[in-house]
Amino acid sequence: MSRDLISLSIPDLSGFAKILRADLAELREIPGHLTLMGLIARAAGYRNYQELKARSAPVPAPDLKRLQKALRCFDATGRMQQWPAQTATQGLCLWVFWANLPSRRDLTEGQVNAVLQKGSSFGDHVLLRRSLIDHGLISRLQDGSVYRRIEQVPPPAALGLIHAIAQRP
Repeated sequence: MSRDLISLSIPDLSGFAKILRADLAELREIPGHLTLMGLIARAAGYRNYQELKARSAPVPAPDLKRLQKALRCFDATGRMQQWPAQTATQGLCLWVFWANLPSRRDLTEGQVNAVLQKGSSFGDHVLLRRSLIDHGLISRLQDGSVYRRIEQVPPPAALGLIHAIAQRP
């Protein structure tokens, strides 16, 4: 197992110690290091060590310049008003539409079009739908009868854009 540097802040040391002591008292023998890491994580308020590790991983900051370029493509209500010229900005803007598609559901072309038309005002939902497929954000059957959002973790810039657009009235 690799050694991970994980920062652990314990605001209530007394409560942490009580929970850890109670968990240790239930054991019949001295726990191994993996079990002990799990007990420490649970005493600190996490479900398990994996959650502690995931939550303490540094989240890279989004590229603000790229984020600003993408934000200029949306109006004050959060609707896309223009298609960006740069492919990288196009891909970033598409994440907003990806976030508005229901997850883990088969969709018809009409349902996808409705989401795209609601989120854009420049009148080319077909371009948006095709671009979502090209950028690997949605998939479709060969005959176009079923569309499905591809589940993935958006990059930091996309998360920033999705959050910024969601805050608009």
